[in-house]
Amino acid sequence: MTPLRIEDYRDLAQRQLDDRTWDFVEGGAEDERTVDANRRAFARVTLRPRVLVDVSACDTGTELLGARLATPVGVAPTAYHRLVHPDGEVATARGAGSAGALYMVSVFASRTLEDIAAEATGPLWLQLYWLRRREVLAGLVDRAAEAGYRAVVLTVDAPQLGRRHRDARNGFAIPAGISAVNLDPALMASAHRSDAGRSALAVHTAEAVDPSVTWADLAWLRGRSELPLVLKGILTAEDAVLAVEHGADAIVVSNHGGRQLDGAPASLDALAEVVDAVGAAACPVLFDGGVRSGADAFAALALGARAVLLGRPVLWGLAADGAAGVAGVLGLATEELAHIMALTGRPALSAVDQSAIALAREGR
Repeated sequence: MTPLRIEDYRDLAQRQLDDRTWDFVEGGAEDERTVDANRRAFARVTLRPRVLVDVSACDTGTELLGARLATPVGVAPTAYHRLVHPDGEVATARGAGSAGALYMVSVFASRTLEDIAAEATGPLWLQLYWLRRREVLAGLVDRAAEAGYRAVVLTVDAPQLGRRHRDARNGFAIPAGISAVNLDPALMASAHRSDAGRSALAVHTAEAVDPSVTWADLAWLRGRSELPLVLKGILTAEDAVLAVEHGADAIVVSNHGGRQLDGAPASLDALAEVVDAVGAAACPVLFDGGVRSGADAFAALALGARAVLLGRPVLWGLAADGAAGVAGVLGLATEELAHIMALTGRPALSAVDQSAIALAREGR
């Protein structure tokens, strides 16, 4: 089957993966209300086309923190890519590079930062959690800078792992032979221990991540490196303002794909509030949460996002066809975006603004 939609890659991926791994990829927190809300939000978007505009050449190119990108559609940080493909994050980097896309590499990557960088032809940003062992955190930042990563992304919405019932029911654990190879092996012991009714990843995260971190700690991280600092997991105007006050160079509006706080707002519903609070020109705002098409990406861009990130869909592409599948997912999203730009009379991303869509309220 030749994939015609991003969802086609989902079908292909499900055939490749065992049930536990599939649940790990697809699952969200608790009753998965926020997972569902992310998708429902896009169903409330109506496009507002303008006509008699020259759309003979629609340009999806953009610039982000000094990097020129062929597409505003990039790769969100997700862990353990070797769960779905033997080449793991190296294949993801190849696919993202082929698409001219940004790739945020997870601190829980199953390939080394250096191996990923060696295969990347596009910009890489390193995503981090605030680890209990600050010297490990510092070492990762230094390695990223040395390997050519262009920014550090601190995920701020996960002082504890969300209660993911699918993983707990499955007793999900990381299989032997796969690990977060950029961390001390001693930190991985609990991640491999499978117990019925418990997620090994929840235990592992509780051991590794420091829940006491506050805004005041960001000064230390900023002082470790000259790399731009991006904060991921912002959903309110209040936190967006604090992020800028504490030196964030960019913000990612994200609810962690509905995998953390069940009942959090859909990312799309939080986007305009954050953009208005910080001024997108002064502080670039990125977005993730439920994007499954170029039309979804268009909606987020219209609400002020500078770039849009894909999480699960990239894993679907990786599982289905390795690097080619990743490039295929990103390519489809970009092709669809360019098509929507043409049909709405917006030939450049600078023309994609709030006048391009209408967003109905929930329940209307």
